[in-house]
Amino acid sequence: MPRRKRWRNIGFSANIDYFKPAGVPMRELREVVLNADELEAIRLADLEEMYHEDAAREMGVSRQTFGRIISSARKKVAEGLIHGKALRIDSNTKQ
Repeated sequence: MPRRKRWRNIGFSANIDYFKPAGVPMRELREVVLNADELEAIRLADLEEMYHEDAAREMGVSRQTFGRIISSARKKVAEGLIHGKALRIDSNTKQ
């Protein structure tokens, strides 16, 4: 049985639900789901330019867990950009 997911501190709420390629109807797109903790990791590491150790502390997770979260988030964003997929922001994810 896996361990219960630890609560993570999310410092903001996204005002948007989707990013998608221009000119392509949503019904024709596949989507990639970016969880709230992944979006927060991108915000802290890439927008706020925080060191991973500091960002992990801010989110209330270990440095290793933060590394896994940011790696997953960056992979999803890259997949959306490279393969022309819609990027859905899932703010209902359990934190």
